[in-house]
Amino acid sequence: MCMGIPAQLSSVDGIRGEAADGALVDLSLTPEARPGDWVLVFLGAAREVLDPGEAAKILAALRGLQALLAGGDPGDAFADLEARSPGLPPHLQAALDAGRTQA
Repeated sequence: MCMGIPAQLSSVDGIRGEAADGALVDLSLTPEARPGDWVLVFLGAAREVLDPGEAAKILAALRGLQALLAGGDPGDAFADLEARSPGLPPHLQAALDAGRTQA
């Protein structure tokens, strides 16, 4: 399993970026990334540019998971999900709304 980690870029030189923590980031898939941007990094490569709010949510969730794995409480790490009920993907919801119940 591969997990994406948000990183804020401190510098960009072509397709190479450096994160605020000093990690090098391949920006081949996100050529629009600039210093100060948040990117979602998988195995050293940025896959998308994130808005700061989304990066904060992901970082909070990762801290919550880390706390759970250590036997602690996740706090409000998943607050954005607690008030939400699960939903169907749009294409399945459309089929259900049209009365289709089987494939």
